Amino acid sequence: MVCLGNICRSPLAEGILKSKLPNDSFVIDSAGTGDYHIGKKPDSRSIAIANKHGLDISNLRGRQFKVSDFDAFDIIYVMDASNFRNVLILTRNEKDKAKVKYILNEIHPNQNDAVPDPYYGGHDGFEKVYNMLDEACTIIANKLQN
Repeated sequence: MVCLGNICRSPLAEGILKSKLPNDSFVIDSAGTGDYHIGKKPDSRSIAIANKHGLDISNLRGRQFKVSDFDAFDIIYVMDASNFRNVLILTRNEKDKAKVKYILNEIHPNQNDAVPDPYYGGHDGFEKVYNMLDEACTIIANKLQN
């Protein structure tokens, strides 16, 4: 799961998907394309919205996406076009490129819709983002388990 700073959208997506899959069978992680929040907790509003839905993401820490993530993960879900471009810049080959997907394409195939960044908005933006990610992660979990 990749967003810009790894404190709002991607840690929410990580926590949501982890809650839907057995942790002994899947490795789920998140990262940011920027280095702004390395080592920091998710945004307090992301933590609060996750808690509201019974998830604890307070133990997650921001990290920057790196080339070796293409070796560690089968799918790289991005939140928007900027993240998509920034991750593609790091690809080494077609195999890496094929792993990069917009997360909302799971709901609306081939639309490349963005998960809006709620950072500068109010609390309701985090709720909307949570609901989008929850819907997408439910589809992802179902696909991965079947």
